[in-house]
Amino acid sequence: MKIALISGASGLVGKEILHQLFKSEDYDYVLSIGRRKRAIKQQKLVQIEGDMAKIDVWDWEGKIASQSLSGEYFPLIEGLTQKTAEVHAFSSLGTTINQAGSKEKFFAIDHDLVIGFAKWAKTLGASKFLYVSSSGADANSSIFYSQTKGKTEEDLKALGFDYVGLFRPSLLMGNRNEFRFGEQVAQLVMKPLIWLKLFKNIRPIYDYQVAKGMVKTALAKNAHSVEIISSGELQDLSK
Repeated sequence: MKIALISGASGLVGKEILHQLFKSEDYDYVLSIGRRKRAIKQQKLVQIEGDMAKIDVWDWEGKIASQSLSGEYFPLIEGLTQKTAEVHAFSSLGTTINQAGSKEKFFAIDHDLVIGFAKWAKTLGASKFLYVSSSGADANSSIFYSQTKGKTEEDLKALGFDYVGLFRPSLLMGNRNEFRFGEQVAQLVMKPLIWLKLFKNIRPIYDYQVAKGMVKTALAKNAHSVEIISSGELQDLSK
């Protein structure tokens, strides 16, 4: 049995990861974690909600069991508690400093919640962790956004997963739920690079390409390693 855990499923890339997981015949269950449930139904999908900052004390078994009136999710609970399932964790959690309201709140989401989810996934037996980072991720960067992404990557490496995939997409294209003026301008300027097929690592990349590349990587027979996947490599993986 294969189980996918995902946080950030309501975001741009997260929605596409869900779609790819649903399409895949390899995953038996998709367990989505978040502050609130999404208004979608799918046979594989189980959603649990709560304060992500306190995920380490969640009664996740109770949250799942309460939705399993006829016992249909018992194999999911058993697979996680008995460590008999192969578990892959995906995180596309992220925001912007403007949306968060401050650097401190941004760090709490883009670093603390990601690491908290990763630690929780590890206790459930996750062997692989796949994270949507950023093309400029660097723990020593003078840019706070890139520095936070870099620190998150470094802390994920230290958690002891068999495989850690750090995906670094360039400017993301897709339909966001919220309007981001800066991104809209950047997309208009950079989009011709897609048409011209120039500068693969810096030209914009579509949300579905990132998601497809991540799921494809998760299902590959990776060696025990940490891998950084560039935006150009993601575009190749999504073909």
